[in-house]
Amino acid sequence: MHAKIVSERLGHSTVAFTLDAYSHVLPGIQAEAARRFDEYRAEPVVVESAE
Repeated sequence: MHAKIVSERLGHSTVAFTLDAYSHVLPGIQAEAARRFDEYRAEPVVVESAE
């Protein structure tokens, strides 16, 4: 769930507070981000000609 929504639901004053307070409960978040980034970079780039 988006951090902004969680922050609002919990009544936190900032999203930064929510992320600081709860990021430890998401140990795989860095690995998942790296995997997604690698997938994105592996996708072919399509360049359209200006003709």
